Amino acid sequence: MEHRHLGRSGLQISAITFGSWLTHDSSAADSAKATLRTALDAGITTFDTADVYGRPEFGAAEELLGDTLHGVRRESLEILTKVCLRTGPGANDEGLSRKHILESCHASLRRLRTDYVDLYQAHRFDPRTPLEETMTAFADLVRHGKALYIGVSEWTAAQIEAGAALARELRVPLISNQPQYSMLWRVIEAEVVPAAQTAGLGQIVFSPVAQGVLTGKYLPGTQPPADSRAASAKGSAFVGRYMSDPVLAAVQRLKPIADEFGVTLAQLAVAWVLSRPGVSAAIIGASRPEQVAENAAAVEVKLDDDALARIDAALVDPVHGDLVERDPAKTARPFDVMPAWR
Repeated sequence: MEHRHLGRSGLQISAITFGSWLTHDSSAADSAKATLRTALDAGITTFDTADVYGRPEFGAAEELLGDTLHGVRRESLEILTKVCLRTGPGANDEGLSRKHILESCHASLRRLRTDYVDLYQAHRFDPRTPLEETMTAFADLVRHGKALYIGVSEWTAAQIEAGAALARELRVPLISNQPQYSMLWRVIEAEVVPAAQTAGLGQIVFSPVAQGVLTGKYLPGTQPPADSRAASAKGSAFVGRYMSDPVLAAVQRLKPIADEFGVTLAQLAVAWVLSRPGVSAAIIGASRPEQVAENAAAVEVKLDDDALARIDAALVDPVHGDLVERDPAKTARPFDVMPAWR
């Protein structure tokens, strides 16, 4: 497994990072633990979760991760979690206030069965709390050894710049951003990536296979498989944006490129993400162990300039034009208008 520095920090993380959004909850604990063990066997050392993942009623994914990793040498792991989204009924059970950050961190540490997390991330930007309050709370966690580094997720370029300025003043190691990024969703390229690189932040990207669309399992003119994410109420809320026939046809045009490299479409999609400037790691989610092994192998795929150009060409439709979403304005989605379970 390849390891890369996260931004300009000294921290190295596995280029394939194992995530637990949508795949790890108490209803499928045995399967989730099996995929986690497969990830360890594949050399993955970095595990990303959040206090809201897995529900009931919040913290289930952290508990599962903590139980599965218990007994593994802690120094050999990088454990990442997040804070911001609603985790209870109280007025202070969401956001990036000092109260919610500190209380949430302590609760996450208990569930993860660890004394510290390697990276503690602001799950979204909180427009209702002064940024100084948020960054000072993070600084205190770092000073007390509860978090070694700080990161953000889905922040705009302006928010990253403001947070990085305060981090420098407070001497807080703000080193990462966690955005959505794939061949089909490139909204971070114009503004977020340059701002993050200037500030020394690396990208730990999620949804590199566009919620499964870039695996090629969804075909134009057909209904999604009954057991697929697109067929579920929760999954379809995210995968639905890609389910048009022009996009699904474009994905099929990528298959000859994957075949030339001797890889699956999923591996091609992950390899593409890992080839992009500023990307430190790609988060994979898996419900079955074989999916972990497949995606982990993508680190060995090195795409040349010709392949990258052909990928871009395949994603242009003769009638509808460029099928890639590039609008920087779609980076931002305030936490207070998001579904609580995300």
